[in-house]
Amino acid sequence: MAIPMIQQYRVAKYLMQKKLSGEKRFPLVLMLEPLFQCNLACAGCGKIDYPKEILQKRMSVDDALKAVDECGAPMVSIPGGEPLIHKEMPEMVRGIIERRKFVYLCTNAVLMKKKMDEYAPSPYFTWSVHLDGLKERHDDSVCQEGVFDKAIDAIKMALERGFRVTTNCTLFDGEVPEHVADFFDYATELGVEGITVSPGFTYERAPRQDVFLGRNNSKKLMRDIFRHGKQRKSKWPMNHSSLYLDFITGNQTYQCTPWSNPTYNIFGWQKPCYLLVDEGYASSFKELMEETPWENYGVGRNPKCDNCMAHCGYEGTAVVDTFNHPIKALGAYMRGPRTEGEYAPDLPTYEQAQRERRIPLQVIQD
Repeated sequence: MAIPMIQQYRVAKYLMQKKLSGEKRFPLVLMLEPLFQCNLACAGCGKIDYPKEILQKRMSVDDALKAVDECGAPMVSIPGGEPLIHKEMPEMVRGIIERRKFVYLCTNAVLMKKKMDEYAPSPYFTWSVHLDGLKERHDDSVCQEGVFDKAIDAIKMALERGFRVTTNCTLFDGEVPEHVADFFDYATELGVEGITVSPGFTYERAPRQDVFLGRNNSKKLMRDIFRHGKQRKSKWPMNHSSLYLDFITGNQTYQCTPWSNPTYNIFGWQKPCYLLVDEGYASSFKELMEETPWENYGVGRNPKCDNCMAHCGYEGTAVVDTFNHPIKALGAYMRGPRTEGEYAPDLPTYEQAQRERRIPLQVIQD
């Protein structure tokens, strides 16, 4: 099942309006974190390292909907923590849908079957199920046996009931390209609408630091994965723009646009993005957009950003580039991610930029 035409139309209309208005910074997806508590403790997660009193906090429905209205993005992604722990999540989702926003509810699926009756199928609602690979790989990633089987059972139930379902996959060091391709084939045969994939971000708070990929290793891994896909003639329903896939396979030179995916959580509007958790908070969306020192974030601008290729920072860049260069985007779509030849040049890292006494300009911003 393809992304509904109504979603494609509304997002394209939103982009056109923003471009015609001359806005240089605007959100595409609101990352709404209503809690940090989770029922898993994954090795590469930096979101649950908070004291008990913080993990027990919950965002109110009113605050969540106010943030949705204030931000105005056409899509809302609800990560966590584990959102299904939040008792008012169904009411929150209904309120967002009533605003005709497209909701992606991100879940590890442990509670999904139990909670499914509280939600109704809608073109505006998608279950985004966390799966990092096939059974052994996924259970190892989430540090608990049996989670993969629970997730697959929940996905099958949701599909039978007519829900939109996607998977989101984070890749870490030690991945076997052929096995990742096997997983993509499995998810495709399962019937999910789309597969979201991203190299894991190097969380400083993650319980393990040996699981993260560097930028060069990420690009090589992604090329190897898509090379297997081309050899098999697989038709994976990737839930990304063609140019983002071209970026993570090393064929585009992009800078991050963190404002395209602003984050609102129990502390307020997080600066500058979903992934950097210690940079402070703004009291309003307007303050976030106007007073955040955006020039201090991105490859070469901040050492924490140098290895990041995550979709929450770069999908927005790729979408705007698609809008500005549709012929290039169409070519990338038709051929698929290029898996051979030279890599596109990298932006200098923070250390390199400091050594050269220059900070790189954003390559694709407007």
